Amino acid sequence: MQHDGSSYPEDFLRIAKRDLERVSQLLHARDPAAAGFYLQQTVEKHLKAFLLRNGWKLKRIHDLETLLEAAMEYDGAFETYRSACQTISALYMAERYPTLTIYAPDEEDVRELLKSERGLLEALSARAEGSGD
Repeated sequence: MQHDGSSYPEDFLRIAKRDLERVSQLLHARDPAAAGFYLQQTVEKHLKAFLLRNGWKLKRIHDLETLLEAAMEYDGAFETYRSACQTISALYMAERYPTLTIYAPDEEDVRELLKSERGLLEALSARAEGSGD
């Protein structure tokens, strides 16, 4: 029997926490491209944990804006994070698909995006853990 991956929000949050630690480590190592990639991974996993907690069926999708739109069905206030999610998705694409690179982030770009996403990460984490219901 093939296992498609965990649908438990806590599993996604555990991995997201590790990815967030990697963002800091990679910024310290002066690797903003890899830090941006892990920032995207962190936000993606937080969004998926939140959605799973609300009954969403797990999908193999990496686009933060699409995930954010699904999360907005439960809380329209997440709209304020759309622009940051679009930019962070560009970081993911730049790291994974170098022929598409339009945007090469520097350390300050990633730090600012991380700061702007803190509110979203905290809200999603609290709600995915069930304490924000």
